Amino acid sequence: MDFEAPPTLGGSDSLLASSLGAGTSTSLGELLRDRRSIRGYRPDPVPQDVIREILADAVLSPSSMNTQPWKFHVLAGEVLDRIREENTRLMLAGAPIQRDVTVTERYEGVHRDRQVDIAKRLFGAMGIAREDQAARLDWTMRGFRQFDAPVSIVIAHDRSLEGVGPIAHFDLGAVVHALVLSAWSRGLGTVINSQGIMQGAAVRREADIPDDHVIFTAVALGYPDEEFAANHVRSARQSVDDVARFVGFD
Repeated sequence: MDFEAPPTLGGSDSLLASSLGAGTSTSLGELLRDRRSIRGYRPDPVPQDVIREILADAVLSPSSMNTQPWKFHVLAGEVLDRIREENTRLMLAGAPIQRDVTVTERYEGVHRDRQVDIAKRLFGAMGIAREDQAARLDWTMRGFRQFDAPVSIVIAHDRSLEGVGPIAHFDLGAVVHALVLSAWSRGLGTVINSQGIMQGAAVRREADIPDDHVIFTAVALGYPDEEFAANHVRSARQSVDDVARFVGFD
């Protein structure tokens, strides 16, 4: 599968142009290898028709029994600003986390090691020292603000599917992956960001999300800031030999 990289990516020093190659055909494998999480964005608005194209790609994702459980709430402008402010205020005040989906996010063993590794890479790129508590708090607050991206796509599913939770969540994972790849192919960066929706009641109220939609996660989206050092950080990945067994092959 090939994707046409958009001609508006910029010159040779552009983050996405350097990885995709402006005006060239890019394979799915190249997209998968080149994509990275973007945590610093330009303030430029993202045209609604481009977001529609991205979502049109995303909804082609597979789903269990063709249930297609996904719902998208695409937020920008004053609505998103109010969500950022309220989420940040409540989190800094020590308010209990209010998420529709229970998540512990307390990893152990090798999974904790990988979490620590990417944090070290990000803090190293940003020049944040271990003892610099102010800078670390500022980084956490950026997460609460969805990294100041101009768009947030809140992903939800029908509450009637709560009984099959893990299956619906699996399907939402598929649609989110397609969404971030489609965005990257169009010169847009993303980061899957649950920090920005930790105060789910505020998100629901400000975005007028129906009660019968279960808020699952959010994707921050926008044009990458080329000067933001963390945008160039790559996470370490395991090899196929580390994670796969082949049984029954000659």
